[in-house]
This record gives sequence, C-alpha cells and structure tokens, in this order.
Amino acid sequence: MNQTTPSPDLGGKTRQALLRALLRNKEGASVDELADHLDISRTAVRQHLSSLERDGLVTRGRTQSSGGRPEQLYVLTEDGNERFPRQYSWFSELLLQLLQQTSPSALEAKLAELGRGTAQSLLPRLAGKTGEARIAVIAAIMQEIGYDARARSENGEPLIEAHNCVFHKLAAKCPDVCSFDLAMLSACSGQTVEHASCMVRGGDACRFRFGGPAKDT
Repeated sequence: MNQTTPSPDLGGKTRQALLRALLRNKEGASVDELADHLDISRTAVRQHLSSLERDGLVTRGRTQSSGGRPEQLYVLTEDGNERFPRQYSWFSELLLQLLQQTSPSALEAKLAELGRGTAQSLLPRLAGKTGEARIAVIAAIMQEIGYDARARSENGEPLIEAHNCVFHKLAAKCPDVCSFDLAMLSACSGQTVEHASCMVRGGDACRFRFGGPAKDT
C-alpha cells in the first residue's frame, strides 16, 4: 500500500470513493479498512473522515475487536446516504401515471387533497401569524423544502415568488401537479391563491398571489 500522504482531496474523487465504501459497508468501516480499500494512508483517511463528520455525512458507529485496541467504525449518516442518486422524480411520475389511468378526472382533486393535508402539518408553525407575516413564514417553509422562494407585494397585493419548482419535471408532463401547491398555500394562508405566473406555462417564475378568505372545501 502506498503510505505517502496525499494532499487532501476533500471535494473530489477520494471523498466520493470513501463515501461509496461506507455505502457498501452498512455496519461501518475502520480507518485501516478504508485506507486499504482506497490505497491511501491512514492520515489521509482521518483527514477525510474529519471533514465528512463536520459536514454531517459520516458519524461514528460501534467499535469492533481487532485483537488489540478496539477499532472505531465509521458509518454514513442519513444525509450521507442522500448524496447518492435517488430516482424520486421517476417514481413519482409512475405514481401519477397510475392515478391518471385509474381516475383521470380525480387526479387534480387528489393532489389538492394532498396539499391540504400537508398544510395541516405546517399549521403549528404558523400559529399567531396573520396577513403578510404569515405569508413570509410560508415562503420560509418553501425555502426549506427546496424552493427559491420569497414573499413580496405587487400592486399592494401579497405574493410568493419562486424561481424554481421542486416538481418542475413532473409539472411539465402533468400540469395538474400545480394543484398541490395551490391547495397547500391556500390552506396554510387561509386565503384564496391565484397562480399568476407559472414556469411550466412559460413564466420566468412561479408567482402565487393571495386574495380574500379561502372558500370552504
């Protein structure tokens, strides 16, 4: 094994190879095992592990007997596992196709129902907030789930502007997906919501304009 300590490649191939080694060893791997597998020094492995621990991608697992001093094993965290591709969009598309085939007319209603159900889980965070302050919190929640969203006003009316859509690929194939956003935002705000601009329909951003009290559904 090459014992020469390389310069830390903390953002490149060695880091990714270490993460992949842990992905394939669910019980964890020791510094020595990782050094042998990656053909780098123990010092280099420790540098990578220290960086990955700081980033929340790797954590310390159990220790194992090695005939001498117990060896510390390292495992991937949940965030570490998420660094590897997941085909969520593909799977979601299959589910939407199934719903469309089963009951095309009910798809929009089902997505709206899902949006309102999601809003119920968010209501505790909105307690005590009204008007524009409530909409600002909703925009912050959207940021947390992947939207580049901000709350602002236009012609004196509050709106949320999002420069990306977490469902863009799905919405391009099935515009009814937007029913989820509209229902969730309406239920969260207690107001009617108009999709004033939509990227799937050619807009430069998705803009959700808030109006009067929401109608009972």
